[in-house]
Amino acid sequence: MLANVDALLLARWQFGFTVAFHIVFPAFSIGLASYLAVLEGLWLATGRQVFIDLFRYWIKIFAIAFAMGVVSGLVMSYQFGTNWSVYADKTGPVLGPLMAYEVLSAFFLEAGFLGVMLFGMSKVGPRLHFLATLMVAIGTFFSAFWILSVNSWMQTPQGHAVNAAGQFVPADWWAIVFNPSFPYRLVHMVLAAYLTTALVVGGVGAWHLLRDRTNEGARTMFSMAMWMIAVVAPIQILAGDAHGLNTLEHQPTKVMAMEGHFQSHPDGAPLILFGLPDQEAGTVRYAVEVPKLSSLILKHGLNAPLKGLDTVPRENWPPVPVVFWSFRVMVSLGMLMLLLGCLSLLARYRGTLYHWAALHRFALAMGPAGFVAVVAGWITTEVGRQPFTVYGLLRTADSVSPLHAPAVAASLTAFVLVYFAVFGMGILYILHLMAKSPHRGEPGIEPGAPIRTAGITPSPSLDPDRTLRPAE
Repeated sequence: MLANVDALLLARWQFGFTVAFHIVFPAFSIGLASYLAVLEGLWLATGRQVFIDLFRYWIKIFAIAFAMGVVSGLVMSYQFGTNWSVYADKTGPVLGPLMAYEVLSAFFLEAGFLGVMLFGMSKVGPRLHFLATLMVAIGTFFSAFWILSVNSWMQTPQGHAVNAAGQFVPADWWAIVFNPSFPYRLVHMVLAAYLTTALVVGGVGAWHLLRDRTNEGARTMFSMAMWMIAVVAPIQILAGDAHGLNTLEHQPTKVMAMEGHFQSHPDGAPLILFGLPDQEAGTVRYAVEVPKLSSLILKHGLNAPLKGLDTVPRENWPPVPVVFWSFRVMVSLGMLMLLLGCLSLLARYRGTLYHWAALHRFALAMGPAGFVAVVAGWITTEVGRQPFTVYGLLRTADSVSPLHAPAVAASLTAFVLVYFAVFGMGILYILHLMAKSPHRGEPGIEPGAPIRTAGITPSPSLDPDRTLRPAE
């Protein structure tokens, strides 16, 4: 099958596959680093054993997810030189420094304090250890800041000029970094990371509550996760709406594809709930729609006119069916997250948060929903930008390296096999750790005292990492 596909499409598949694999790990790491900082801070503030037990439970999972995120990100970056060398050459003067800032200000911050966070409790003391945990959490945020600035510039390029060699060169760094879509994309992605982590933590807590409703660790993590979902899910919907309005202003073609609007609607556009987009025919077949609702959402008026893809040259259309359905997957999961948050509030009001088995099963089923929503959102954003790598300025077909299809097909096949083998084993091990119940550590531990495994007094010089192992 791959023999009949051109090198451009294969290069796009390869980058899409590696990014889809990569993006779930940073999304989880950003949220989990903040969760670990909250747990350790609560332990220092209250002295409650359950918080440090949960910290030790989740820190091993964080270490594995962080490592897989780093490895998958390194592989992805090499493709700029192998498959997308023309793109790298033309955008390098603008995007190269931004990527360097990410490494210098974010990755070094994370890496510099990660060792202390993982192994240093007995060496530096709880308060300095808490500082290290905070630095790792801040580093993950700054990493997202710079990466999303890079991606947002590709979506809404500003602050550049073009030199005689056809390269984009910086003219205004402030405009480049804080381009029009960047603030909306940053808020949307960081909230998505927190929701993703909350859903995982809530799902794990629900799993253990279904087996033992008296498990204090499971109760605490489930309660904290449900609070996060109940608060953040509605904020995320509002942030997504604001992001959509910004996209309508700067990338209207993407919104047309998301909405399935092949035709213009001068007297109010319907909201198409479901249907089968036919790009060749320029219509959505078997559409289930609500009259004028799309105009109300996007323009805040029932009769507000909305342009369709019939106003855009066909060669500039993105793959509409992909964008149409990925957007609906993301929105549908967002509505389910909101429902979960509302049900958790109802359970708190009724005093059944730890006893409502149906809620626990729903939370367990929603555990992976954040990852799916993040990937669906990424597909909507990136495929909706097509056929451009730099929106409106550099086409994807003009960005690819001069490669032959068999070479790209061979590397794509190798990536698929290796990724599913290596990262599949890593994910299975994380699930194995999650399936273990959070154990209670030694009783009476104080925030100023070293953390030890219950019943064992290890020699820190021989085995310092024993301080962060869950009691067995």
